[in-house]
Amino acid sequence: MAVVLKFKEFIIICFVLFQGFVAALNCSSPTPASLTDELEKSLFNKKYLRPVENFSNPLNITVSITVVGILGVNERAQSLTTVLWQVLEWDIYGLSWDEKECGTKRVSVPREKLWVPDIHIGELISEDSEDTPSRTPFVYLYNTAHVFDDKPIKVVTSCQLGIYTFPFDVQNCSLTFGSYLHFASDIRMIQGSTSKEILEESRDVLVTNGEWELADVGTAEFTLALEVGSYSEIKYFLILRRRPIVYVVNLLIPSCFLITLDLFSFLLPPHSVDRSSFKMTLILGYTVFLLIMNDLLPVTGETSPLINVFFSVSLALMVASLLETLVITNIQFSSSQYRMVPHWLNVLVLRYLAVVVCIPPKREKNVVTVTLNQSDKGPPANSSATNMSDRKIPKSEPPEPALEELRSLRRDLAAIRLHIDKDFQRTSTFEEWQMIGRVLDRLLFGLYIVFIFASFLTIIIIWIQSNSYTK
Repeated sequence: MAVVLKFKEFIIICFVLFQGFVAALNCSSPTPASLTDELEKSLFNKKYLRPVENFSNPLNITVSITVVGILGVNERAQSLTTVLWQVLEWDIYGLSWDEKECGTKRVSVPREKLWVPDIHIGELISEDSEDTPSRTPFVYLYNTAHVFDDKPIKVVTSCQLGIYTFPFDVQNCSLTFGSYLHFASDIRMIQGSTSKEILEESRDVLVTNGEWELADVGTAEFTLALEVGSYSEIKYFLILRRRPIVYVVNLLIPSCFLITLDLFSFLLPPHSVDRSSFKMTLILGYTVFLLIMNDLLPVTGETSPLINVFFSVSLALMVASLLETLVITNIQFSSSQYRMVPHWLNVLVLRYLAVVVCIPPKREKNVVTVTLNQSDKGPPANSSATNMSDRKIPKSEPPEPALEELRSLRRDLAAIRLHIDKDFQRTSTFEEWQMIGRVLDRLLFGLYIVFIFASFLTIIIIWIQSNSYTK
């Protein structure tokens, strides 16, 4: 009797091993009710176990995605919101049925009736299931034991955003698909569609036409090794490129117009036009413009965008040009009251900076200086001679009228020469200050031109690089 029981157990074990996880279905009729009854008896009661031959065999899960919509990128939260079509495929070991006998080669069954892998996205912050349209509760089951699970998901994932080149930035956000619980020895992730196929299909079905566009898609299979075990994962890289036309029209072009207008204000003659009032009006308008357009700029705590540096430098140059205009205006109208130009300032500005800005120095000042030196020696000698002559003439003798008239004329001429010498010296100082003002004005004008051309060239290069992105 014991031998008979052992023989029956042996037959049952062999039958199970031969049939696998689920035996082939035998439908009594090619109707949905007959197939459903067979699935209830043979498959649905085993939904808590992985559909494999034995526990040591890994189950291959094929995953594919399609990007349906790019809803937004949050620079402050460093997150990406997308709508995806997620497709999972796997096989149930041992399941099969005859298409003619059961009347169909595939049937849709509730997802809750089958064992479903716990595939999740590693960068997931939140999954908005309530707002996701047409949440599918069914999966396709084929007569070849193949399960096709396709569902739309709206996910918010973390993404390390680099906005230094805003608004010409290109972001690389990753989506890592893998099992949350099962190790690589239990579930093995396999890539479904290729990167090119995902990109083409996503561009065909992409319904959003907002700020971001899908530039490229990359994939990579890898194993995450931890202390408790290894996990099989597939990572998708979404290359997103920002559409910069809105920011170029609303931010860069008006800013460049104001800077160019401030540049051409250097052509206004400071001695006849109030250039400072014009520049103050430009600075006020530029400040109001930045306050209004501040909401268009990204906010992040890591790095400052290059466009913020551009705006700051532009405002700084406007303020510097206003200060320089005030200095030049003061020189134009009050330099006659200044002292002589310090030697170090004379050497720095009139000898070196004047050459840099192509303003030749005036050489005729040396003649005036020699004349001034000669004139300086005259009055003391004449005054001493006059004193000596006054001492030698006795007081008792009355001076001759002609001699007294000559002495008076000589004193008047000495005073006139002294006044002329002082006027020459004041004129020389005034001309030196005027020359310093011209050099500084020309220097800032050149710096303005260099900054504008460098800014335009940088913007154009970054724009071209972002538009010609290749993986």
